[in-house]
Amino acid sequence: MNNYYLNMKALHPADVVRLLYEEKVHKEGVAIWEIYNELKPVDLYCYLYSKYGPPNGLQTIFRSDDSDNLIHWQWTLYAQDGLVSFQGHNFGTEIHLIGPHSKSNLGQDDLIYKIKTDFSSYGKNMSLIRKSIEKWTQFINPFQRIESIVVNQFVKLNDLNIQPEKDRVPHPKNTIEVEEFRDRWAAVSKKYKEVIGISFGLRSMLPVLAESFVNLILFILYKPDVKSNKRLFQNALRQPIDIRVQSLHMTCLGFEGAIDYQADACKAFHTLMNERNDLLHGNVEVSKLRYGEVYFNGKVLLFIEYGDFREKSIGRSLAAVKAESIFAYWVVVNSFIQYILSRMDENVSTNIKYMMSKYDLGLNNESGRIGVLFPSQMVDFRLGW
Repeated sequence: MNNYYLNMKALHPADVVRLLYEEKVHKEGVAIWEIYNELKPVDLYCYLYSKYGPPNGLQTIFRSDDSDNLIHWQWTLYAQDGLVSFQGHNFGTEIHLIGPHSKSNLGQDDLIYKIKTDFSSYGKNMSLIRKSIEKWTQFINPFQRIESIVVNQFVKLNDLNIQPEKDRVPHPKNTIEVEEFRDRWAAVSKKYKEVIGISFGLRSMLPVLAESFVNLILFILYKPDVKSNKRLFQNALRQPIDIRVQSLHMTCLGFEGAIDYQADACKAFHTLMNERNDLLHGNVEVSKLRYGEVYFNGKVLLFIEYGDFREKSIGRSLAAVKAESIFAYWVVVNSFIQYILSRMDENVSTNIKYMMSKYDLGLNNESGRIGVLFPSQMVDFRLGW
């Protein structure tokens, strides 16, 4: 039994079916082992392929021709006391022992040890198989990362139900009203401080969302002769955003015409970008920061008109971050993105939209191809009998 796991044989799928359903070997017992990185999945795959040929399990026949599968590969091997099935799942490898050997003293540690010691016998073939398979680098889609945060913040903002006039707390006119004012003002103030914080963050992030979209376009569609030159590519990414946008049809594949930066969608976005820059860099431009006027006679303060407590506190901050317009700014960004997409070939724009929606992307290290490697949701399961 010392080399039990090294003397298995690959079966034709028809023979597997016959053993499972005609001879009912699973009635003799079934054991399911779960291993993770004790045997790295790519090493185990290359080893099994080298020793037994292509995957021969029934799940290999039924799997869809993409990465969205519960079982990605399977070998079903014949041992002297039954079947041994190796299955590659999303989060681990399952090994099914079907037959009398499922009740033997041999354990999964024995199997792992024997396979590892057998690697050296198939090292050359394993190396050839590893070189024949594609290696992809997984990376986070920066556009989708920012968009998911933006959407989450808009959900929070919407839940706060901004209604400045309805939420206005009348200024107290006597001592009786002061107590009621204090309690109501505390609640309103807390709510609108949160509104101000979220609005400030969104005003900062929305232009970044649009810019990350442009950068994603550059990364995916940049012409190969330019993208392969690291200095040229980095120089393109450092250009001012308006230059990057207006040169997309010249530097990228898939555009049907030039980007008209005088289009309403582009002009609105450019204004939004400038406002964001003023906000983040703390630019002192009185015409953009003004919120009112007063008179002084010497040191005597003279109001043009009286405001209430709200206007002299959170009202100024709400106006500064333009909280009531923040949803309109989101429309500006989405309109800008849709306009850029409309200038692309239809098939190209469809593929770009698909990639925009995915949090994880992949880069083929050899060919430079970019793709979606995984479904949006990955599941795991355990197969029972």
